[in-house]
Amino acid sequence: MSGIGQDEQERDGLVRGFGLLQATALNMSNMVGVGPFITIPLIIASMGGPQCMLGWVLGAALALCDGLVWSELGASLPGTGGTYVYLREAFRGTSLGGILPFLFIWQFIFSGPLEIASGYTGFAQYVGYFWRGMGPVETRLVGVGVGVLVMALLYRRITAVGRLTVVLWIGMVATVLWIIAGGVGHFDWRVAFDFPPHAFTFSTGFAAGLGSAMLIAMYDFMGYYDICYVGGEVRNPARVIPRAILYSVFAVGGIYSLMNLSIIAVVPWREAMQSKFIASEFIERLYGTRAASVVTVLVLWTALASVFALLLGYSRIAYAAALHGDFFRIFARLHPQGQFPHVSLLVMGVLAIVASLWNLDVVISALLTSRVLIQFIGQIFALHYLRKRRREIPRPFRMWLYPLPSVIAFVGWMYIFLTSGWAYIGFGVFTLAAGVAVYGVWRKGRG
Repeated sequence: MSGIGQDEQERDGLVRGFGLLQATALNMSNMVGVGPFITIPLIIASMGGPQCMLGWVLGAALALCDGLVWSELGASLPGTGGTYVYLREAFRGTSLGGILPFLFIWQFIFSGPLEIASGYTGFAQYVGYFWRGMGPVETRLVGVGVGVLVMALLYRRITAVGRLTVVLWIGMVATVLWIIAGGVGHFDWRVAFDFPPHAFTFSTGFAAGLGSAMLIAMYDFMGYYDICYVGGEVRNPARVIPRAILYSVFAVGGIYSLMNLSIIAVVPWREAMQSKFIASEFIERLYGTRAASVVTVLVLWTALASVFALLLGYSRIAYAAALHGDFFRIFARLHPQGQFPHVSLLVMGVLAIVASLWNLDVVISALLTSRVLIQFIGQIFALHYLRKRRREIPRPFRMWLYPLPSVIAFVGWMYIFLTSGWAYIGFGVFTLAAGVAVYGVWRKGRG
């Protein structure tokens, strides 16, 4: 069989230690994380009122459609590295089979550490609930500290990491359930649906605001595919990967909708959009400062679970590329006792710490726009190419209602990209063009 099979993954030296529970926990921990706790004010501000919930709904639909793309690719090509494997194997034997995997690694060098760093920044932001006099320098030091802690937790064998993933996931579930329960018990319809005048009047500003809301929503949904990055360490990947993706999207979509409604039904949206610790202030308003302190600790726990899942998955990407000669060979080294890619883990961890020095709003927009063209759009074309030209590759999972979900995913990602603003569109195009130039030099250097 052409592509990545289980025998090849066993020769790579990785251990298949992730089952369905661990895979779903990994995805959900990554998806929820600290994202919604720091972006609720941003998404409200993007549309100027509770109509921002439309951004969540459309984001959930896009995540589901794109999740079906990931599910078919992940089940067919369950190798370590996710998108890198899909682009390389789908276009194997063509000129695209060389440049597209390289461009994915290139953009990943920009976007991967930025995504992890956003979690470090969010963690530090909620530490500010306890440390009210914390300034910019102290905030960055907290981000550095949590980055070092996450690297230490991941520096071990994958079976131990799988158990730790479930423990962190339990803390995340407890946090969001508490917030939802508090909101349901004190739900005020007049506060929740206090729409400003002309909230749904279509205009250029409405379209741009909706695009911004969807961008923030997709930042919060990002991670429904995280298990694909460690596909070489998943037991029965043809069954586990699609189920983990779909379970995660449905569960987190419901959680986000209920949590956002719960918060804006208690805290008026005009106040919520100014908050830096919206979850803490929400609980403080309902139950007092002691309860708010407890939920702040749980938010910090959830943020830790998220960056833990991110660095776990992303450390495997450079490893997979190096293993097949598409990146520096040093990244292919495995720890002699733990059998995990320790060099890639350390390098990605350090880069994420450095990236945590950036501002959060810039990080969110830049990391998404730099990914859309190569990763999300590239994968959609890879799926169609596999269906038409690589029929020898088994497809144990097939997208429902093909090709409709992939078409919806394509339109959704392009809408987000084109409404992100000229600066971020330029950033996405520039990183792509620079990657093409670097690839030419790199290929010439290899002879």
